[in-house]
Amino acid sequence: MNYLENLKKMKEKYGDPFKERAFPKETSIRGVLDNFSENKKMTLAGRVISKREHGKSSFAHISDITGKIQIYAQLNILKEKYELFKDLDIGDIVGVKGYLFKTKTGEPTVFVEDLRLLSKCLRILPEKWHGLKDIEVKYRQRYLDLIASPDTRQVFLKRIEIIELIRDFFKKLEYKEVETPLLHLIPGGARGTPFATYYQAIDTQVYLRIAPELYLKRLLVAGFDKIFEINRSFRNEGISLRHSPEFTMLEAYCAYQDYEYMIKICEDLFSSLVEKIHKSLRIEYQGKEIDFTPPWPRISFVEVFEKELGVSPSDSPEVVRKKLSERLNISLKELSRSQIMNLVEELIEKKLEKRKPVFVVDFFSWMSPLAKTKRDNPYVAERFELFIGGIEVANSYTELNDPIKQRENFELQIKNGDTKRIDEEFLLSLEYGMPPAAGLGVGIDRLIMLLLNQASIRDVILFPLLRPFLNK
Repeated sequence: MNYLENLKKMKEKYGDPFKERAFPKETSIRGVLDNFSENKKMTLAGRVISKREHGKSSFAHISDITGKIQIYAQLNILKEKYELFKDLDIGDIVGVKGYLFKTKTGEPTVFVEDLRLLSKCLRILPEKWHGLKDIEVKYRQRYLDLIASPDTRQVFLKRIEIIELIRDFFKKLEYKEVETPLLHLIPGGARGTPFATYYQAIDTQVYLRIAPELYLKRLLVAGFDKIFEINRSFRNEGISLRHSPEFTMLEAYCAYQDYEYMIKICEDLFSSLVEKIHKSLRIEYQGKEIDFTPPWPRISFVEVFEKELGVSPSDSPEVVRKKLSERLNISLKELSRSQIMNLVEELIEKKLEKRKPVFVVDFFSWMSPLAKTKRDNPYVAERFELFIGGIEVANSYTELNDPIKQRENFELQIKNGDTKRIDEEFLLSLEYGMPPAAGLGVGIDRLIMLLLNQASIRDVILFPLLRPFLNK
């Protein structure tokens, strides 16, 4: 009998299986198990994931996102509703009322005194022991993956916990959480190709933000000394194990501090997250141990490029491209940030003696148009990028607050083809005076990959972007 035929049978016997409007439950299944007390009255709801019939009594397991619990039904208690219990299919969603007890084997169980069918499952669920093997189905139908795989559920419950811990960390330091626009008239704040759309009401093309930075700096001008935003940003670029076109970022800004302050913030934030999630400062990521015990080593970007590749910080982008092409024996028609960062990753891996997070400091100033330069060297920016397990996780610099210099940097970006328009409103805000400040950007998805030992960014994003679904 297929499920549509079974639905028809259920309607004939019990009426519409979707008629229920509400069934308020007292707590989650995990809440019941964590605070278990025999004979305690309980109202629960969940999805049927297994069932065993024994004539006049039957067992089943129901689950929610937090766990599973056994339920027990008897004919002499449920009477006519016992037939409904026997007719339930795997995947049906039920509500139960009863009391708690433990079986002879010690398993926490709900003795069912009342039963309701809350929703009918019309398709066969994935086999619970093997879950989803097809990666396409795993990502496209994440809801099935979450039903079938306790490991997947745990990843996303931990993701929620990690983001809550990040918020708590900054709020304890008296940072204010703010929100800035998702739609930008001029894409800015980072390098990247934006997604463009059209806003009919004002007859103008607008862009999904590639970063919230320029709006957050306006708030520094306004007098907000400590701010952060956990935001969604978008870049119309390729998809890989570490890149998603839609991603979650943390950006934080602190007035009257520089990038050395943000180095300490990174060490404190990440080490505290690791300790709270893993109860240790050492974790394993893809077979490699990483020790988060502060302080973390630093490697100079400028020194590595000078020593290994013969590139000087005073070299123009054109000269750098030429030198790299000759030294590496490859053709570089342009010099993209991703190409440079790939080189950085390869070079710093050779430098690391211990598996620890590493700060790559002292970037070329032409790569950092929004950063201040070193006092003694205008070719080197006060900036760092944090690498963990060979993955770039965070970016920070001492913020440039000179509107004249900022305009010059924007004009140079236009000349080099890195951008097309200058954000005049942002420059106007700087002319009213922005205090010296430090900024920090953290890729939340990549950080969660590391903390939860996941190889792909898709495994920590609930619904990663896929090609259009073709229903054949």
